[in-house]
Amino acid sequence: MSDWLSTVQFDEHGLIPAIAQDHATGRVLMVAWMNRAALEQTAKTRKAVYWSRSRQKLWHKGEESGNVQQVHNIRLDCDADIILLNVTQQGGVACHTGRESCFYQELNTDLTWQTVEPVLVEPDTLYSAATLAANASKHLNHDKEQDHAQHAAQAMVSIAATPVDVLQQLGDIIQARKQAAPDSSYVASLYDKGLNKILEKIGEEATETILAAKDAQPDNTGDLVYEAADVWFHMLVMLGYFNVPPQAILDELGRRFNLSGLVEKAARAGQS
Repeated sequence: MSDWLSTVQFDEHGLIPAIAQDHATGRVLMVAWMNRAALEQTAKTRKAVYWSRSRQKLWHKGEESGNVQQVHNIRLDCDADIILLNVTQQGGVACHTGRESCFYQELNTDLTWQTVEPVLVEPDTLYSAATLAANASKHLNHDKEQDHAQHAAQAMVSIAATPVDVLQQLGDIIQARKQAAPDSSYVASLYDKGLNKILEKIGEEATETILAAKDAQPDNTGDLVYEAADVWFHMLVMLGYFNVPPQAILDELGRRFNLSGLVEKAARAGQS
């Protein structure tokens, strides 16, 4: 067993809670469990691996949905009994209900729970019906997770007619955070620091994408994908600064779709 693992204080069942936090925004996405093997594999592969208590097996995040978590760093708390993962969530969805975060319910002043986060991707597009049924059955075995089971069961009979525009959803969330307190989210802190800081971040992420592209291979493009996603994210923050929705960019790309790049370039030259 690796020496670094001996520092970790696993409980009497050989488990430790692991918190997954979004690399770009700092938002808590989910909480799961790890055993020694899961933590060791996570450190080795830089992709999140958890321990499923209901199935009694290792659970590679995204093995069914495709929404893997790229791990940027791993931290241990002062008592050495909680793991914090800083991750990039592929697909932008961490929760099995199709939401960005598992923490989508907020306690109202009248002491009732209210759902305050939108479904970004319908669960039936992430999982097969069999998987959804298994998830529902699994969660019904844990009283504190019964609400999740209800969402999973409902998802089996609620099929979306069209896919959700993830870019637009993300743009809306970013736009909303312009009004938030600077210490409440990463995006709000960028807006508070101003345009130059946002542009600086785009430059940093673009450089990291270039480096990832130089190291990428046709069968190994994971780092390139994640770095490119960081560029896209910060571009959305920059567009939000000017109140430009993602759809405006999509519309411009659509306008160019059947237009020769050479013709487009010549037209620009003629206008200058």
